[in-house]
Amino acid sequence: MKPLFSHGPVPGYRMLLCAIVAFALMFAEQRMPRMADFRAHLSTLVAPVQWVVSLPSEGLTWGALVLSDQRKLIEENQHLREQLLMLSHRVQRMASLTAENVRLRELLDAARRNDMPYMTAELLSLDSDPFTYQMVIDRGRTDGVYTGQPVMDASGLIGQVTSVSAYTSRVLMLADASHAVPVKINRNGLRFIVQGSGRYDSLDVLHVPDTADIRQGDLLVTSGLAGRFPEGYPVARVVEVVHDPGEPFAQVRAEPVSQPERSRHFLLLFPPPPVEVSEQSLDAAIRLGDAINAARGEEDE
Repeated sequence: MKPLFSHGPVPGYRMLLCAIVAFALMFAEQRMPRMADFRAHLSTLVAPVQWVVSLPSEGLTWGALVLSDQRKLIEENQHLREQLLMLSHRVQRMASLTAENVRLRELLDAARRNDMPYMTAELLSLDSDPFTYQMVIDRGRTDGVYTGQPVMDASGLIGQVTSVSAYTSRVLMLADASHAVPVKINRNGLRFIVQGSGRYDSLDVLHVPDTADIRQGDLLVTSGLAGRFPEGYPVARVVEVVHDPGEPFAQVRAEPVSQPERSRHFLLLFPPPPVEVSEQSLDAAIRLGDAINAARGEEDE
């Protein structure tokens, strides 16, 4: 770009002329009232130029504000999701604890249950094999994940961890036909086995006697047997009970309460290890039972 003022005699005269015009305009503004209107019209003509010149700085300011607000919203959304999972984890056991308190209301000095440790995880991918129901989550051995660890979503049990790498883990879901979970009816405590059927919306309740007290709408929760899944977490709800005359077992179908096809965030539970009973304690318990039976026999005589 050619400079307006450069070295030499002619540019010097240009500088002097601009200075004279500037002083003349300032003098005219002070002495002539119409100069205010002229300045207003001149400002209107120059306004588009000023707006175009200010566009880059305003764009940078707007972009910084948008990125800052977006980052804040993402962090707040993540915090709310974790809080929702935590609250859902606590609510899931309310139905089981209520029924248990009704059955054990005379044991007022029972030990209080503590909240179970957990860790949040996020879905990375689903297995593309149509005959298996597995998924990969973003937690691994470095986070403390172990094989057999229970996995929950905001509604109920999802499945268990089957393999662990350094930073990811593979989860076998309830819908898989090779997966079975020991459960009990929350209403009366009857225990059964629930097995996947190869569909997200259906589970099979195995070996249910035809005379068993099981009804449509019953909530099935984990029974805690075998020590793999902690007791009292929702698994499924009975949707169909078919009694076939002459058959010893009824056909019972249940619907999972979890939503693996919709959920993206999960909870990995850390249940306490099962209590190991030593041989000495077992022998002492047997001797105590024999003594109590012998005392009862003497009282009957």
